[in-house]
Amino acid sequence: MAARKKEDAPETTTLDSDVTKPSVTAPGDGPADTTEPTEVAVSVPPQPGDEAIEVGTVNAVKPVGKPAVAEMDESEHRIEKYDAVKPDGSVVTVTHNIDTGATSVK
Repeated sequence: MAARKKEDAPETTTLDSDVTKPSVTAPGDGPADTTEPTEVAVSVPPQPGDEAIEVGTVNAVKPVGKPAVAEMDESEHRIEKYDAVKPDGSVVTVTHNIDTGATSVK
């Protein structure tokens, strides 16, 4: 079995639909890992080709559609506001949108 050389290893992990070749996996990542945070993988039956047999691993996951992001009316967002004191002693208002994570200081 021919091992993949360190210099041949990819820097990022991506999902690939080709189940006849080795998965594109960076060192330390698993075959269903991906560096794209919205990408989702599903397991599929592998069908190893010559290259996969030589390397000793085959891709057994495929990417599926990215999850739909539901549109929300901003009036329905949960927002918290509070006053805070800066190190210079001035008072500011912090607004934090709990649903989106956006924070602003005024």
